[in-house]
Amino acid sequence: MAPLAVQSTIPERPEVMPQFRSVKSYWDAQHGRHTVRILPGEYYVSTGDEIITTLLGSCVSACIRDPQTGMGGMNHFLLPESCDDRAVVGSRARYGTYAMEHLINVLLANGGRRERLEVKLFGGSRIMKNATDVGERNIAFIRDYLRTENIPVLKEDLGGTHPRKVLYFAASGRVLIKKLPLSENTQISELESSYEQAIIKKPVAGDVDLF
Repeated sequence: MAPLAVQSTIPERPEVMPQFRSVKSYWDAQHGRHTVRILPGEYYVSTGDEIITTLLGSCVSACIRDPQTGMGGMNHFLLPESCDDRAVVGSRARYGTYAMEHLINVLLANGGRRERLEVKLFGGSRIMKNATDVGERNIAFIRDYLRTENIPVLKEDLGGTHPRKVLYFAASGRVLIKKLPLSENTQISELESSYEQAIIKKPVAGDVDLF
């Protein structure tokens, strides 16, 4: 008699916060986790053992976690280039500030503590030759922001010329990074350009204060 086939089952997705219930996930069989992919301008916070993933060119992602609560999240932001160059800490920086404060506030509102936050930073590549170094400006912003907020950086992989695929294991803080071939640059650059044009036409609404 032939042996019975073992039926593989996908475990139920961890509980999702109300504000993220519309965010879809997929099952990553290789890593055995439910996975959420975020795009430029998005962020996500996980309360369980999920992966948060994104593709980064000039954009920067901050992965932030409170190890005591087990919650972790990731954002994906870009500082637009069309703002007045004199407003480096004004109009342009608002986009990065918005991305950081929304992510941090969700963690703090759900039991996180500022003094326990672990931060890892990724992205900021110069993916197009003969273009202004948007990635470097994003890197300068995020370093200055975290220094001002007195939040230490545990690890970073920033700059360079290759785009990155980042997988963030929210429950443990583990990160896997894959440097993508330069052939991916054009596609990622087009995605970021489309996002930049969208935020220029529809600016960030209002300011967000940290708890």
